[in-house]
Amino acid sequence: MTQLRIGLIGASGRGGTLAEHWHKPNGRSVVVAAADISEIGLEQFRNKVNNKALCTTNYQDLLENKDIDAIAICSPDYSHEEYAIAAFKAGKHVFTEKPMAITTQGCDRMLTAWQKSGKEFMVGFNMRYMNIFRVMKDAIDSGAIGEVKTVWVRHFVAPGGKFYYHDWHAQSKNTTSLLLQKASHDIDMIHWLTGQYTKRVVAMGSLDYYGGNKPNDLRCSNCDEKDSCVEYQDINEEHGNNAMDLCAFRQEVDVEDNSIMMMELENGIKASYMQNHFAPDYHRNYTVIGTEGRIENFDDSKKIILKLRDRSKRWQNLAEHSIDVKTKKGSHGGADAVITKDFVEMVLDDKEPIATPLAGRMSVAAGVAASYSIRNNWQAVDIPKLPQSLDL
Repeated sequence: MTQLRIGLIGASGRGGTLAEHWHKPNGRSVVVAAADISEIGLEQFRNKVNNKALCTTNYQDLLENKDIDAIAICSPDYSHEEYAIAAFKAGKHVFTEKPMAITTQGCDRMLTAWQKSGKEFMVGFNMRYMNIFRVMKDAIDSGAIGEVKTVWVRHFVAPGGKFYYHDWHAQSKNTTSLLLQKASHDIDMIHWLTGQYTKRVVAMGSLDYYGGNKPNDLRCSNCDEKDSCVEYQDINEEHGNNAMDLCAFRQEVDVEDNSIMMMELENGIKASYMQNHFAPDYHRNYTVIGTEGRIENFDDSKKIILKLRDRSKRWQNLAEHSIDVKTKKGSHGGADAVITKDFVEMVLDDKEPIATPLAGRMSVAAGVAASYSIRNNWQAVDIPKLPQSLDL
């Protein structure tokens, strides 16, 4: 095989962004089909990616198509398990967006199907491909800050209402919690930067701003308060449809909008993660502290600070070092172009991916455990071990 033929489940939004990187008719991959329940989404795919592709509202059409080698799943979180298992059974390679699933057991079922299939599997942890975090990873692995002991992560997800409270994300039945949907990246980065997985968590959180008593079918576009509501979203103008303008204060909203998660990793490293969806700004900050110093990023893309103890042999006479990271052009700081290329090379060249399916499972498992802790009097929860039938 010299060119990977990809079928996309979830044609608009995130799926459309990744498809533009994969669709290279004269290159090593081409997107030949798309499935979406939305005709608008399929039309957007035709216009932006491939107007000659097979487009369908039934994802099974992609699985039954012998001309498709791989399935890329970019649909809502709650559908990942079903689609991935079906794709493996159909003999397809699989790329699935994060989170891998919305339950730990769902992840384990996906891993079982993957191992039985003999096909390739990748989870879309694109932050592993962002330059700023790769620089941090290289510095930590080099021993610059000594042996890692603690990690702190702060994530202000503003404007969080725009991202997660105007559509299906705001219900736990669809996501379990935003400690899977949004925090799956951050939990995975804690695991990746330290080289260790979480083994125990305790967490607290609540729904303090979003949700309320508004009707579940109320949309921003027909709300009497749209001229004064700070959460008003003119999604029609931005996206051409109203799929993401449900009222953020509607009754069915039940996922926490702020949370604090404490984690014990396998080798005793202590980590904390704080998430807030109604902060006034967007900011993601990682601080990793070792026996010889600490490293910290100040945003998602540009600046790192490295501070070291005076006794450091590696960086004598250097109290503070500022690193300006060169960012790549494109979505997610250029990471999307790299992760899509990595998937193609994994299938065509048997290249080992940066993010493994096990990493996808362990991120979900930590988020699920934290969500349970929040909703059960902040009790400590151990991460379930892999089933013995899995050889990972």
